[in-house]
Formats: sequence, C-alpha cells, structure tokens
Amino acid sequence: MTNDPILQVLEACEQRRNARRDFMRYAGTAAVATAGASLLAACSDSGGGPINGATPTPTPTATTGVTDADVFNFALNLEYLEAQFYAFAATGSGLPNSSLTGTGTQGAVTGGRQVTFSDPLVARYAREIAADELAHVNFLRTTLGSAAVAQPAIDIGVTATSAFSNAARAAGLIGTGAAFDVYANDENFLLGAYIFEDVGVTAYKGAVGFISNKTFLEAAAGIHAAEAYHAGLVRTVLYRKGVATPALLDAADAISNARDSLDGSTDLDQGIRATGSGSTLASNIVPTDNSGIAFSRTPGQVLNIVYLNRTAQTAGGFFPNGVNGTIRQSAASGT
Repeated sequence: MTNDPILQVLEACEQRRNARRDFMRYAGTAAVATAGASLLAACSDSGGGPINGATPTPTPTATTGVTDADVFNFALNLEYLEAQFYAFAATGSGLPNSSLTGTGTQGAVTGGRQVTFSDPLVARYAREIAADELAHVNFLRTTLGSAAVAQPAIDIGVTATSAFSNAARAAGLIGTGAAFDVYANDENFLLGAYIFEDVGVTAYKGAVGFISNKTFLEAAAGIHAAEAYHAGLVRTVLYRKGVATPALLDAADAISNARDSLDGSTDLDQGIRATGSGSTLASNIVPTDNSGIAFSRTPGQVLNIVYLNRTAQTAGGFFPNGVNGTIRQSAASGT
C-alpha cells in the first residue's frame, strides 16, 4: 500500500470515477501532502455507493448577517484572481494599481507572464477574456464604492510549490517536485483557465440565494452569463484540441475530479468528455444535470477549491493569505 497521499488520491478517485455520473447528481498553499490528504478524504463516498437520481441543485438559502456587499466583495476576490491570470497571460502585465485598492490588506501577485501562443485564435480569446475580467473588477469596485475590498495576495506562479503546480500535482498531471507552467503553451494555458472558469460559473449561480437587492441580483446574473460564455469557450477549445490529443481530455477530466474531491463528497463536477455515452469522444461542453440545469457551489465550497484544501481554512492555494472581506472561510469537510 503506497504512503504517497497524491497516489492515494488518484487511486481513490479512479475507483470513484468508475461508479460515477451517467448524469449530474444532487448537490451544491498549502503543502502538497496537505492538499493530497484533503483530496483523499473527499474522494471516498461516505454512503458507500453512488448517489442516484438527478435533482436540480437547490438555490442556497440566504444566510443571516451576509449582506449583498459581502457577496459582491467575495465575487470581487475571485475576479481579481481571474483578471490577473488572464492579464498576464494575454499581455504580460497585471492590473493597474488603481484597480486594486480598497479595504483590507492589499497584496501582491506572485508569478504571471505572457504566453507565447501558437494558435492565434487562442491568443484572441485570451485577450477578450482578459478585457472582460478587468471590466468585472472595475464594475464590482464601482458598485461597491468605498466598501470594495482590496486585492489580496495572489499566487499564479509556476514554481514547484506554486498553487498551479499543487493543483496539477493533486490532479495527477505532474509528479513530486515538478512544476506546472500554465504560461508555457496554449494547452497549459487552457487547462489553467479551465480550473478558474468552471468554478466562477458555479460561484455566481450559488450566490443567487444570498442577494436580496434586485439591482445587485441582475448584475450578478449578467456577470454569471459572461463567465458561463468564457467557461463554454474554454471547454470547447480544450475539447477540440483534445480530439487530436487525447491526453488533453484526460488532463481536463483529472482536473474535474480533483475539483470534485475538494468541494465535498457529492459528485458535482464534470469533465469535457461525456461519460456513459458509449463513445470516448462524446463531448460534454455544458456541465448540467439531466434537466439541463447547471449546478451551484456555496462560497465555502468555492474557497475549498481556490485554497486547495477540503477542510475549513482561511487561506491557502491561490490566495496564500486568504481573501479579503467577510466571507473568507472554506467549508469544513467540503459541506
């Protein structure tokens, strides 16, 4: 029996994958060893078998004491992360400081550089999404006014201990001591984008139940739609490239399984390749349940993924010092 926590994660996830998702099921940096142990705990289904049936993910019940501003500031932290990643990848430079100030401790960005794209279409997509994400940051900051939180410290580096490398290692894409460079080529960039985009979509859908102001709700729905377009584009391009290079499909599935392991014991996430279809090349561009409804994640589940830890934490992964604002703790046991 291996003592390597990452190998244990992969073995447990492989066992779980064999019994999983003919359709969507019900629901809503640390050291590598910590991430691996957290993923291992999440990969085992406590009920002893797959959850059957397909029920649309319920809208989270609003939590007393959480304001619309709290929710928008939580979203702003995620937009800072996405915007900086895309800005560096597309242009080689991060966001201007005028878009980073606010309440809480302002942090720096670790890592980030321009991708030398070989596919001009992927380069154009990167520039377009980068512009959208900056616009989201500025919109949320304007809407929040003086209540807007500052950008927290963000890790988008490419060292062996960076958040991207720890995430890739937990997904089985790289080995011990290796680094995952998301800026090395088109494919690595797309895999990095895939990590963020799917999480952003589920985060905005999950935020619906926490927003009471109609104007704020409409704005959140609009950003959710934009993020869904981004996610669909990234999934489509990855799938198209994966048809010619099946290892990309495997990598995307591995990332999906790692995310799924972090956000709890229920089977939420889906890769870009359909399962139970009888064809290894059937696409799964839009991850939904059997009613065609996309799923949600709670703020705690979102933080489980970006902190790269399944236990209750206030920092880690892509946010080494945590996010700013009231909503900053990940969920205990991924619930």
